[in-house]
Amino acid sequence: MNNNFKSIAIWLVIGLFMMTIFNQFSGSPRFENKLVYSEFMAQVKTGSISKVEIDGPNLTGITADGKKFSTYAPTDPYLVSDLLKYNVVVDAKPAKQQSLLMSIFISWFPMILLVGVWIFFMRQMQGGNKGGGGPFSFGKSKARQLDKSTNKTTFKDVAGCDEAKEEVHELVDFLKDPTKFHKLGGRIPRGVLMVGPPGTGKTLLARAVAGEANVPFFTISGSDFVEMFVGVGAARVRDMFEQAKKSSPCIIFIDEIDAVGRSRGSGTGGGNDEREQTLNQLLVELDGFEPNSGVIVIAATNRADVLDKALLRPGRFDRQIMVSLPDIKGREEILLVHMRKIPADPDVKADIIARGTPGFSGADLANLVNESALFAARSNKRTVDMEDFEEAKDKIFMGPERKSLIMREEERKNTAYHESGHAVVAQLLPNADPVHKVTIMPRGWALGLTWQLPEFDSFSNFKEKMLEEISILFGGRIAEEVFMKQMSTGAANDFERATKLAREMVTKYGMSDKLGTMVYVDDNQDSFLNTKSISEATQLKVDTEIKSILDQQYKIARKLIEKNKRKIESMAKALLEYETIDSDQIADVMAGKKVRSPKPSRASVKPPKDKKGPTIGPDSLATQPTAKNK
Repeated sequence: MNNNFKSIAIWLVIGLFMMTIFNQFSGSPRFENKLVYSEFMAQVKTGSISKVEIDGPNLTGITADGKKFSTYAPTDPYLVSDLLKYNVVVDAKPAKQQSLLMSIFISWFPMILLVGVWIFFMRQMQGGNKGGGGPFSFGKSKARQLDKSTNKTTFKDVAGCDEAKEEVHELVDFLKDPTKFHKLGGRIPRGVLMVGPPGTGKTLLARAVAGEANVPFFTISGSDFVEMFVGVGAARVRDMFEQAKKSSPCIIFIDEIDAVGRSRGSGTGGGNDEREQTLNQLLVELDGFEPNSGVIVIAATNRADVLDKALLRPGRFDRQIMVSLPDIKGREEILLVHMRKIPADPDVKADIIARGTPGFSGADLANLVNESALFAARSNKRTVDMEDFEEAKDKIFMGPERKSLIMREEERKNTAYHESGHAVVAQLLPNADPVHKVTIMPRGWALGLTWQLPEFDSFSNFKEKMLEEISILFGGRIAEEVFMKQMSTGAANDFERATKLAREMVTKYGMSDKLGTMVYVDDNQDSFLNTKSISEATQLKVDTEIKSILDQQYKIARKLIEKNKRKIESMAKALLEYETIDSDQIADVMAGKKVRSPKPSRASVKPPKDKKGPTIGPDSLATQPTAKNK
């Protein structure tokens, strides 16, 4: 924005300067007493004019009483004779001859103006190019360099990926002392590819390698290579490696390399000559005839399956490092790293927070810490306590509370029984994750939520647990039928998820005894693999088996609810009173005890029960059986 303002200001100054020059050359002297020509001639005949100076069509002079005047004379061949006739002193100036320089300037001014406008717009198109800076710098690299003094990131700032750190330690040793490997004939990998979900710390790990080795760090995105002009990307690749060689030893980090490294000739989306030329140049620079001594390329992507095979072969990206989501121990370490930046209360337990955040990436955990600090700031606290972390976690998992939404008492009661049905069924089934919290406070698009947290990280799912998840999803609708004697549209999302889960069990995971272990769907298209090879009879069997699983789990859930009506009644009553209950209060319900009062929280604000508000549309109720499905 500042660069654009400066450019506009410069051109405005140039324009004002040009206008001043034109006014200087073309302007005429101005006088307060300006006469029309007829009045001027009348005063000449009466002797009121004493002197006249003729400058082309412009006339200036002095009256008999000493006042100056000016007028414009038309073409009059008798003007001078009339002036002399009435004894007027006449003075004349020669016609102004325009200088050669001014003539050239006036004739070339339109062309100069067009060239200036073209340069201005070219600078705007190249505004993001920090490597070139001029209008003809298309081929300059856009890589940003972090020198040794700027990059302070080390391995102490990276947590939750111990295996990945061990893999890149070798790069640090090479950058510090390459002769140690050359003596034994060893060759350090030219390229390292980091693969993992977004937010797992791939960029941070690459910066830590440069920080530990104390070498320059060049960073660029894969999309920065590709331009509308063919050949520009390849030129930028060459320029980037030339800059890196001058700063050798150093690290080049290419983020989202799949933007330029996709497989060639795959036929998907048509051809792209610019992208393929850029990829070819990158392949040559990685493993060409000229060795890039001391230059290590680290790339990151979450789509390694779409990369070109030539890019992944030995000699280019020799090593692939998986940077996966952190486990419970890794999440605790990441939380401790980010909590160093905030004034955390001594009662904050990182291990407890880590257990309650399964499936969180490093970026998610950083966001959690930031949200908790914001909650503490809103309450004017000096430190961030455990309550702030709980509220931040609820907001991230379930969405912000909609305190302004006014629900009718009938809808609140229906929501309470719906969520109680989910929670009680989940607590009674042996393989289900324990229920962490139940709420009828509207959050996001849902009027109520049942939140389960696993006791430990799970990396695969089992048939018994998947069947129980279907029963839990049916618990909400069954509770409505049993206690409210009605059905609502709130169970639409529950049915959709239950049907999808049952379909995957039958068509993808081979968990059906009748249909066996054959796969019937394509992961990418979520449809039958080949409708021509699968008969209608087989498709009918698939649908019948899915319906059988759903009906069987529906009966199990209904049986559990009918046998535990008192528990559901007690939980619904607690929800109507407190709106949100935690695991301790849920334990009181399941033990048949009186439900204890919740801990005081600034988030507990009950909406008025006697007011009527707008009804909520369909698909407004939702449950969250497991935290990993958030």
